Amino acid sequence: MLVVKVTSKRQVTFPKRVLEALGVGPGDQIELEEHPEGFVLRPRPAVIDWVPPLRGKIPADIPPVDLEKFREEGYDWSLRD
Repeated sequence: MLVVKVTSKRQVTFPKRVLEALGVGPGDQIELEEHPEGFVLRPRPAVIDWVPPLRGKIPADIPPVDLEKFREEGYDWSLRD
């Protein structure tokens, strides 16, 4: 069992291994879904609504990124921060 502390501002800090298991890091979001037995945590998919305004601003010689492939493969956590 893991225990997290709630601060006076109602903030919590999850243990590193929990966040790594969820695949989330700084700036990412976590969804809480209510169930009869309690709540379920899961990473919230990235919202890409902001991408269209960037169209035409990325040089043509840079290949597109396959986001689904990127999510499946994961990444090197040491590169964050």
